[in-house]
Amino acid sequence: MQIGLDNFVTAAPDPVTGEQRDPSQRLSDLLDEISHADEVGLDVVGIGEHHREEFLDSAPAILLAAAAARTKRIRLASAVTVLSADDPVRVFQNFATIDILSRGRAEIIAGRGSFVEAYPLFGLNLEDYDDLFTEKLDLLIKLRDNKTITWEGKYRPALHEQTVYPRPVQDPLPVWVGVGGSPGSFARAGVMGLPLMVAIIGGEPRRFRPMIDLYREAGRRAGHPPERLKVGVHALGYVAETNDKAADDYFPGYERMFTQIGRERGWPPVKRIHFDMLRGPEGALMVGDVETVVEKILHYDQVLGGISRITFQMSPASLPHEKEMKAIELLGKQVSPWVNTVLEKKKAQG
Repeated sequence: MQIGLDNFVTAAPDPVTGEQRDPSQRLSDLLDEISHADEVGLDVVGIGEHHREEFLDSAPAILLAAAAARTKRIRLASAVTVLSADDPVRVFQNFATIDILSRGRAEIIAGRGSFVEAYPLFGLNLEDYDDLFTEKLDLLIKLRDNKTITWEGKYRPALHEQTVYPRPVQDPLPVWVGVGGSPGSFARAGVMGLPLMVAIIGGEPRRFRPMIDLYREAGRRAGHPPERLKVGVHALGYVAETNDKAADDYFPGYERMFTQIGRERGWPPVKRIHFDMLRGPEGALMVGDVETVVEKILHYDQVLGGISRITFQMSPASLPHEKEMKAIELLGKQVSPWVNTVLEKKKAQG
């Protein structure tokens, strides 16, 4: 199983001290964290895309290009590219360029985004939310699979015998579909034979199994081989020396971020008791010591019928740089080897 990190590059003040981070220093820290993840053997890092005051990731391709120049083996992904609000031609060109810079390590995880600020910002109608994504994903895949294309749609000018450069090192350039809780999105990814990245930020992971089964069945019916229908999980997580330390480190920023989002969306305020329930054996949060986090990853793998990738999202905690660096080291040197040793033994035993 691939294990990695996703980062939304939060610019919020430290939730404990109230100290505001300098944006330049925050981005410098981000690149150090990605370099460290590469050094300790993590498999992938993803950078999100948001257009809000509390994030510094509105241009993820630029951040990934900077990371490409400082790393050697870690895969570099978006998490997610808000494809509905972007031009698929530019998305393809940006990631093809990152792929060349990194010598074949770029990936696109395309989604519709969990926030809506990008739509008015780029002059789009939120009522076209799903249609925009469907059309633009179709174009992105055609651009990936064909050097020269003719294409016509509703939301972008037509292309006639147009060749798009540069071409990536990887053939094909990996494109995943990032999904939340819409069954139609799961089925669409299966029909297209694209790998699936499932965002699970609350509740119990097992509740996503029916939709993942729907994805696999849609892919099977469309004639795609099982090995092509990969499932990854994006989840909130953090590892520290003890369970109590991990929870105490993570909760203040988590409480602030999700309470703020809750005010916007009509959710109740976050309470510590709810957070601790989500850290329990059946909950979505991967927050704890090494053994606890290993058990939680194996739980995800079991209840979802096998996954090929899981990425940790530490951004909600707005952790100090040194704590993120320590967590990355524990993930790369202890969690990942332990998880994969267990899975290899299970595979050998049939």
